[in-house]
Amino acid sequence: MLLFSVQMELLKATLPYAEAALSLLLILGIVLQQRGANLGGAFGGDNFASTFYKRRGAEKFLFNATIVVAILFVVAAILGFLI
Repeated sequence: MLLFSVQMELLKATLPYAEAALSLLLILGIVLQQRGANLGGAFGGDNFASTFYKRRGAEKFLFNATIVVAILFVVAAILGFLI
C-alpha cells in the first residue's frame, strides 16, 4: 500500500510537466502541418476540393504523430482531473 501511495504522489508531481510538454508538442505538430494554407481556408474554403490528396512520407508520420500526441494529452488531462 505504501508503494502505491508513493507512485500516486510521483504521478501527481510529474503530471503537470507531462501535460505542458504534450501541449507544446501538439502545438508544434499542428503548426508544422499548416503548409501553404491560404486565407480562404480560414473561412471554410477547401483548398483540395477539386483534387485527390494523399499524405505520404514525413507528412503522414507527422499527421499520425500529432494524433497520438493529442490522445496522450487528453488522457493526461483526464488523469489530472481524476487524481
